[in-house]
Amino acid sequence: MGWFFRKSINFGPLRINVSKSGVGYSVGGKDLRMGVDAKGHRYEEVTVPGTGLHYRSSKKKARGETSGCLGVVLLVLLLAAVGVPLVLYCL
Repeated sequence: MGWFFRKSINFGPLRINVSKSGVGYSVGGKDLRMGVDAKGHRYEEVTVPGTGLHYRSSKKKARGETSGCLGVVLLVLLLAAVGVPLVLYCL
């Protein structure tokens, strides 16, 4: 097993995930979350409270679809406009 890096930054229901694969983002609560991972794949995740059981459904991005970087860039610009400095790496 190798080393890995992952950091999550929360802004209420919005979570930005930074890893060595790139930047992903998701929105939702503890038991239901939808988002885009670092490779641009969309996913939905459901957790059964108190059991440790998770179900994650993901879809690979369609041909010609962007990786979701545009959404992350717009989010960073919005956060910078309200005074939250972030440095994000986007593939």
